[in-house]
Amino acid sequence: MYRFSNTVIGFLNLFTLLASIPIIGAGLWMARNSKTCESFLQTPLLVIGFVVLVISLAGFIGACFHVAWALWVYLVVMLFIIAALMAFTVFGFVVTSQGGGTAVPGRVYKEYRLEDYSPWLRNRIKDPQYWMTIRSCILGSKACEKIASWTPLDYLERDMSPIQSGCCKPPTTCNYNMATTIAQDSDCYRWNNAPNLLCYECDSCKAGVLEDVRRDWHKLSVLNIVMLVFLIGIYSVGCCAFQNTKRAESDYPYGQNRMTKVRPRWDYYWWRWFHDKREQLY
Repeated sequence: MYRFSNTVIGFLNLFTLLASIPIIGAGLWMARNSKTCESFLQTPLLVIGFVVLVISLAGFIGACFHVAWALWVYLVVMLFIIAALMAFTVFGFVVTSQGGGTAVPGRVYKEYRLEDYSPWLRNRIKDPQYWMTIRSCILGSKACEKIASWTPLDYLERDMSPIQSGCCKPPTTCNYNMATTIAQDSDCYRWNNAPNLLCYECDSCKAGVLEDVRRDWHKLSVLNIVMLVFLIGIYSVGCCAFQNTKRAESDYPYGQNRMTKVRPRWDYYWWRWFHDKREQLY
């Protein structure tokens, strides 16, 4: 019964060890692929895959072969992963707490403003190199081609994704029919009818991307909480397995009496000799 924790940790780490192989394979495949959108996630996938591989291997060897130092490394790294995941989850909730879009009167879809999002996300999306990567992804997804054939009635009755709302049309407040010059949103002047331009350089397009990030990050945060509970449970079982392994290395399994030999006191033999002589006399 005392080895149950070792068995559980061994099976769990064997499962994660096998699961890390397709993760690494996906990262390597993305690294070979020429599409920018797919190679964008290659580094995180490779890092996650190799970390899971090494940690699972250490936990499997430590639990199944009673290698205490391997389990010690496994528990230390697991503790670091739990702390990092908790920090990442809290950071995600803080960074994505703002935003959400603004309702447009008479329309189903919402429009998004860059200033509604956290400064950290705004600074990230404004980086020219980073934005060129995201812009290439949007062009490759053909999100705007899906609404290119919409009629004016469709714009009134149908919903749009945040990227379609921000990147594929000018803001609803823009007015291009007036002969007089009136100050408008700066995105109104960035709009271009060319299919490869549209509103891809608009702040509303960047805001639409951030809204997608915000929604995905909220979903990821929920998954992180579930993973935290799971990892804390594994860590607890791992601590038991570590104790069992240390006990096995000491050659005294749990429940066995360690006092196999007791050294007599200095006066034991004198007392024993005196007792035997007294028995002989009487």
